[in-house]
Amino acid sequence: MPLPALPFPSTALPRAPLLLLAALLLAGCGSTSPTRRISYEPEEFDSTTTHTRTYTATEAQTCEAARRALLSQGYLITAANPDLVTGRKSFQPANEVHVEVEFRVVCAKEAGAGRNKPRTTIAFVSALQDRYSLKKTNNSASVGVGAFGSLSVPFSASDDALVKVASETLTDERFYDRFFVLLDRFLAPPDEAPAAEDPPVSPVAPATTFPVPSSPNRG
Repeated sequence: MPLPALPFPSTALPRAPLLLLAALLLAGCGSTSPTRRISYEPEEFDSTTTHTRTYTATEAQTCEAARRALLSQGYLITAANPDLVTGRKSFQPANEVHVEVEFRVVCAKEAGAGRNKPRTTIAFVSALQDRYSLKKTNNSASVGVGAFGSLSVPFSASDDALVKVASETLTDERFYDRFFVLLDRFLAPPDEAPAAEDPPVSPVAPATTFPVPSSPNRG
């Protein structure tokens, strides 16, 4: 007599738990993976001479020299204070490309200046370049003619507008070196006390002579 077949448990799991398990595994893998970030050029902060120079002058003298230096190169001065000067200049390297450079100079007193040390000022300079491109926008309209009922005559026109497409801070050392050399040329010497002048010498009065009385004859 054959033995009855014993029921073995099925190894196949229901479909719904399998889908749930797969979703949990994917979620776990996603949580452990690092977040993708946009890569920017690293800021190294390794140079202190590209944007700065030290001058033996006051803050007002340094910023005034910076103002004159920018004016000599065609910059439009937008702010001029004893410790801050800003200016803008426009360029057009191509027919449909417009570039504006904004120059900014901050004059700050150098720390540590005392009686035994001449007064010095640090000039902090940065230039921001904005780039614009010419964009054309088509506009369409229609003109209704009353005599012909609903007849309309369509026409189109285009408007040109400058749209900012890029903005960056200039970091070329040679660009700033040329400006600092020009600033030094316009920098007035520091205030100095005028040298004391010798007092005027009065002319010597001529000596006054008196006649000597003659002695009487003695007999």
